[in-house]
Amino acid sequence: MSSVDLFSPLAIGNITLRNRIAVSPMCQYSSQDGFAEDWHLVHLGSRAVGGAALVFTEASAVEARGPISPQDLGIWKDAHVPMLARIAAFIEAQGAVPGMQLAHAGRKASTQRPWDGNRQIPLDQGGWRTVAPSPVGFRASDEPPIELSANEIDAVIEAFAAAARRAREASMRVIEIHAAHGYLLHEFFSPLSNQRQDEYGGSFENRIRLLTRVVIAIREVWPVPHPLFVRISAADWVEGGWTLDDSVKLAVKLKELTVDLIDCSSGGNSPLQQIPVGPGYQVPFAKRIKHETGILTGAVGMITEPHQADEIIRNEEADLVLLAREFLRDPYWPLHAASVLGKKPSPPVQYARAY
Repeated sequence: MSSVDLFSPLAIGNITLRNRIAVSPMCQYSSQDGFAEDWHLVHLGSRAVGGAALVFTEASAVEARGPISPQDLGIWKDAHVPMLARIAAFIEAQGAVPGMQLAHAGRKASTQRPWDGNRQIPLDQGGWRTVAPSPVGFRASDEPPIELSANEIDAVIEAFAAAARRAREASMRVIEIHAAHGYLLHEFFSPLSNQRQDEYGGSFENRIRLLTRVVIAIREVWPVPHPLFVRISAADWVEGGWTLDDSVKLAVKLKELTVDLIDCSSGGNSPLQQIPVGPGYQVPFAKRIKHETGILTGAVGMITEPHQADEIIRNEEADLVLLAREFLRDPYWPLHAASVLGKKPSPPVQYARAY
């Protein structure tokens, strides 16, 4: 068991995280035209106040047709930058590191918010035509997406690079590329959704080509040592789909391309998935990728208890834990976890008298 624990600092590139606890990207469905609002400032800022080391924005669309819902955050135009910069400055002032997840929802775009039904939005009700590697909908009832041409793929790559430039202008310190959960980049590398016969389909090397080109393009504007993460779905949980073996191979390639950390989630690319959900059910993905490739990994998925999170780090199963729903329940989880684990909490000075 390692001497490193949940509250050990972690150096990645040109940043040092104060502990191993990160706020996972969580859609808030509270934007209009992609703009961050006061809700995002309070939501993200309160988690920084609560002791998290790294605070990610929700998936931020790199194109106007890339949000999951019409209410998702965006970074496809320069006008999005000022409010994001205000949020990043507040997060950093609390001792945390601001990060941004860059995303394109692909065929899962144009979807209602969960509390509105979570169904595809028809064109006559404000929806838009989605895009994908192949004209195959996520659900049989969905309008088939438009198959991206080679030129359109080039434009998507350019959109990711432009979004990374804007993230840097907004003073974000970490970028995460969202290549998980059945969204566009995952759609390309999974054989469940990619039926192409060109240089972006068929073989493993072809199916990962879009993601690797996105990484290379982002590194042109977000050079080493600026930390770059990639979130992947390490398995599709469907026979004939993407597997953990594939993810290990992908991680080797991404490490060669100077990606710093693999954020290991799973599923999301097929309604037929069979996932054995339980506490820490995705941690083995992070463990295997970490130990077989030597790249840093992040663990996610029903991590709720301080001792559970601490053991993941102590047992060298991952280098970072990313919490989502638990942070929705308790914005101050790191401060409470410190007390449980016998560490001295480090609240903001404004709150010190409560500790």
